[in-house]
Amino acid sequence: MRVLLRIVLAAALVQLAPAFARAKEAVASPAVQKEFAGFIEKFRAALKANDSAAVAGMTRLPFMNDDSARDAAQFREKIYKPEFTAKIRACIQGGKAIYARDGYKNDSYSIFCGQSIFVFTKMPAGFLFTDISVND
Repeated sequence: MRVLLRIVLAAALVQLAPAFARAKEAVASPAVQKEFAGFIEKFRAALKANDSAAVAGMTRLPFMNDDSARDAAQFREKIYKPEFTAKIRACIQGGKAIYARDGYKNDSYSIFCGQSIFVFTKMPAGFLFTDISVND
């Protein structure tokens, strides 16, 4: 009888686990959601037009604190040209942005495209493109 009780209890916990996981997901405030929606609309329009200068203008520089991409011209040459292929631009244009809040209480959104994660972080002056990470 105890074994049956344990099996029923384990099955119930397995069924409830997704609900607990969803309860812990961060949710952006309406103001942050609205601000990001305006930013990502402009960012996606720049990608659609393949406008590397506009994308650079919406990027925190030096990009990822790399001195080789410290200004817009270097960003366009060293980051935009190799990373923002037509396939990646299309992915970002249609990809779902996932909200997160880090331990420093920074609001950010990420878009997953293949093996890359494109990160957009709320800065004092508004959202900026801040990082490309590896999707592992």
